Amino acid sequence: MSEATAMQETPARRRQFSLWDRVKGWITNPWGKPRFLVAITWVYMAWAIVPVLIAIQFSFNDSRSRTVWHGFSTRWYWGDPVDSVWHDPGLRSALEQSMKLGLADVLIATPIGVALALGLARWRGRGSGPSNFLMLFPLVTPEIVMGVSLLLLFTQLSPFTHIGTGTTAQILGHVTFSISYVVVIVRGRLFSIGREYEEAAADLGASPAVALGRVLIPLLLPAVVASAAIVFAISIDDFVISYYLSNGASTTTVPMSIYSATRAAPLPSTNAIATVMVVVTLASVLAGFLVYRVFTRGEARGSGGALGDFATLDA
Repeated sequence: MSEATAMQETPARRRQFSLWDRVKGWITNPWGKPRFLVAITWVYMAWAIVPVLIAIQFSFNDSRSRTVWHGFSTRWYWGDPVDSVWHDPGLRSALEQSMKLGLADVLIATPIGVALALGLARWRGRGSGPSNFLMLFPLVTPEIVMGVSLLLLFTQLSPFTHIGTGTTAQILGHVTFSISYVVVIVRGRLFSIGREYEEAAADLGASPAVALGRVLIPLLLPAVVASAAIVFAISIDDFVISYYLSNGASTTTVPMSIYSATRAAPLPSTNAIATVMVVVTLASVLAGFLVYRVFTRGEARGSGGALGDFATLDA
């Protein structure tokens, strides 16, 4: 075949591709990363974030409307003398109760979870497998089942009926389902750092208590801080367990207050208190992530960071 004939057939072959074929080829990008994955990611992010941004926007509305924009204002945060978050005693009490439960959950669940993670990671005897499964059980149990179970436990079973419902029961309920998150994160960190540091400390004459306090705990500190931040964020956003174990207005949390308000005629102050919760949740998670990055900055990048720690977890 001559060179002239080949040059004549080349444009003909190119014209065989229709517009749809070109668009499909650009989206699938067979010689590189598929572009449709990027499109799906952005669509999902828009679907998840845009409604939240709209709700946040109307928390700054200058009128009582939650659908029509009348101008920017901080009225529903502290400007309104009656219905703002700052001046409404119901919203302030709910915010204080949520913060109280979150802080108490962190102070109780974090040390218990760290101790349990250490025991499960170092335990290789009979019964270690079932114990690891029971540790993960609260993560897979439907929250409504756990809430009803705790309610029956604190109100029907005689050894625990003196607890009843209220703040104490809410704290115990939050701690019950939060411990597993601490265990998972700290165990992932334990498996990523291995036993070499403890063995080196023992070779240098350190007792188990000294190796734990001066070697292992500082290495676990990033995971401890990260797990505490996640526990706090999960606790202040919890609705089901807080609802079932509540006892009157004094134990109403922000999620419960938002739920009650949306069933009636909500004001933009409901959007405002929801915005405060979003900011607090994001700030706590971001703080935990930054602390983790700072403490693990000098480690090898091949470990994969926090996700690599979680990936090394064996249930």
